[in-house]
Amino acid sequence: MKERRRSSAPAILALAICVGAGAARAADVTGARIVGADKEPGNWLSHGRTYSEQRFSPLNKIDAGNVGQLGLAWWLDIKSRTTRGVEATPLVVDGVMYNTGAWSHVQAIDAKAGKLLWEYDPQVPGEHAVKACCDAVNRGAAVWGGKVFVGTLDGRLIALDAKTGKLAWETLTVDQSKDYTITGAPRVVKGKVIIGNGGAEFGVRGYVSAYDADTGKMVWRFYTVPGNPKDGFESKALEKAAQTWHGEWWKYGGGGTVWDSMAYDPDLDLLYIGVGNGSPWNYQIRSEGKGDNLFLSSIVAIRPDTGEYVWHFQGTPGEDWDFTATQHMILLDLMIDGKLRKCIVQAPKNGFFYVLDRETGAFISGTPYATVTWADGLDPKTGRPNVKAEARWSTSGKPVLMLPGPGGAHNWQPMSYSPLTGLIYIPATEAGFAYVPVDPKTWAFRPTHFSNIGLDPVGIAFPEDEGARKAIRASTKGKLVAWDPVARKAAWTVDYGVPWNGGVLSTAGGLVFQGTGEGKFVAYESSSGKKLWESFAQTGIIAAPITYEVDGEQYVTVNTGWGGTFSMIPGLVVSGAAAAGTNRVLTFKLGGKAVLPPLKTAERPLNPPPATAAPDKVAAGKLLYETYCFYCHGDSAVSGGTLPDLRFSATLPSAEAWKAIVLDGTLTKNGMISFARNLKSDDVETIRAYLVERAHAEKKRLANP
Repeated sequence: MKERRRSSAPAILALAICVGAGAARAADVTGARIVGADKEPGNWLSHGRTYSEQRFSPLNKIDAGNVGQLGLAWWLDIKSRTTRGVEATPLVVDGVMYNTGAWSHVQAIDAKAGKLLWEYDPQVPGEHAVKACCDAVNRGAAVWGGKVFVGTLDGRLIALDAKTGKLAWETLTVDQSKDYTITGAPRVVKGKVIIGNGGAEFGVRGYVSAYDADTGKMVWRFYTVPGNPKDGFESKALEKAAQTWHGEWWKYGGGGTVWDSMAYDPDLDLLYIGVGNGSPWNYQIRSEGKGDNLFLSSIVAIRPDTGEYVWHFQGTPGEDWDFTATQHMILLDLMIDGKLRKCIVQAPKNGFFYVLDRETGAFISGTPYATVTWADGLDPKTGRPNVKAEARWSTSGKPVLMLPGPGGAHNWQPMSYSPLTGLIYIPATEAGFAYVPVDPKTWAFRPTHFSNIGLDPVGIAFPEDEGARKAIRASTKGKLVAWDPVARKAAWTVDYGVPWNGGVLSTAGGLVFQGTGEGKFVAYESSSGKKLWESFAQTGIIAAPITYEVDGEQYVTVNTGWGGTFSMIPGLVVSGAAAAGTNRVLTFKLGGKAVLPPLKTAERPLNPPPATAAPDKVAAGKLLYETYCFYCHGDSAVSGGTLPDLRFSATLPSAEAWKAIVLDGTLTKNGMISFARNLKSDDVETIRAYLVERAHAEKKRLANP
């Protein structure tokens, strides 16, 4: 464990304009304040507002009757070295907003006036972006005892002085020689900063760690999957978990990263973590197609003081589909069969909505909240899925088209619970996927490589036939689902044309707020789903909104900035997204009069050089592209709008300029590393030949829509 202390550093952009009211507000947050958050509803003290993560606000000055008067109060650009997705939930403490953007950039803002107080750039090296499967994003900060805590993309946990933004301490939480990242927001429980990590797509072993908020020293670490048995096990729980694994899984990392969701029950003193997918996804390669592979795809309850295991519930035993259980979890009490139960609920990727007893982990119910084709329901006593034989693509060796796909029926975007309606509002997705296995005999583990998932890179690619592509676009949708967890059915739904949309906020004003991939920030009536108001943000919204109060006036804030998984890998299905605008914080109030600058759209010239390559070279280029390039620049060379669409690249006509980027690494600072360790000059030219062919196909399509 490496710890570094600095009183100041060149990384900080020392604005430190903390004057007037801002200077006296130092994020003096404690556990008692978070537990008693409803006594000060004007603040947003923790990631989900409260430890229960309900994302419901008691504020009601903005309500269903007057929300139509909502207008922009202020806006502020979110700085970043490159345009990437913005996924953070801002925090507001005593009139100061603490926010994060891409590349783990941090801002402190006067929450009433929208004035920047200070900002901090942790200077994440650009080459770390290649370790992030799903964009260089950050989901937010934590505040406690006068400090602001943020995890960085390159695996550091940093503590900043809340008044000045100066670095208080910094701790390295990962082995940087491996493909770990941090994109999730920390939580602080009993003076300990809790943080996990990502990287299961590239072959890491997952864990969650706790650090002393004052010093940055590690207090405990809980591994989510067992390591090499010859090295011994860190706990009895892992020793038992190892009995559910087979083969030599530790050589491939195993996965199980805790890359997002957490919740805490102060009465039970239980910390709940959501555990991710297997590494590789391919169950046959990872564990010989045998065993449940604990604690993959599980909710695990642990003691926040020690990291001691208490219980677990595994939603997807023998995980084979990237069905993480890192999706948002909510703690609530429900009247079930005439008895009030302490529950934890989750709508993970696999498409089932789970209600569990949060004290014991006992299964209460599970019901599909979206289309599910991989399983015929759940065992009513245990919650174990009845997996269809044909869905086991890795063990059968046969392709299968199924729902949900690896994007999930619900991804990281937070859902919300309103105690007034009894409904949980889920940002859901209908998106299928063709799982095509790679031949295990020819597969080889390679560091920092998306092929480690164990799927055939060309087999899983979208078809290039335009008719098939239109059908895929039409069948892939987003939804806002208002789910009744007791009746186990949807009360109402709203359909979206783009599958990738924002997190959700519900309020005592009878409102539900959500941003969309089409760039609209919308308010719905919480009981009926009737649209009451919307505002165009100029770019796609994937983050979750918050509401707060300053000087008796209620505000609603959302971060805007298109990006994340769907904007990179399956670009075809988000062609309707709003991707051209500037990443910003937008804050609204009743009667707000601020106006955004005019939207500037850049021309995208499509002038490829002549397509002269032979068909076999183009086919070889497709294989190389789908192996090395697609998870940033889009499947079948169709970008989703965050990173460059290489068919339109100005360097495509020049073999020398193309080589300078791909082999020489001239854009490493922006996240485009050199691929010299994987590709040779001839390979780079072969990829260019494929992209030239794809550019001509797009030019023809645009000429004959």
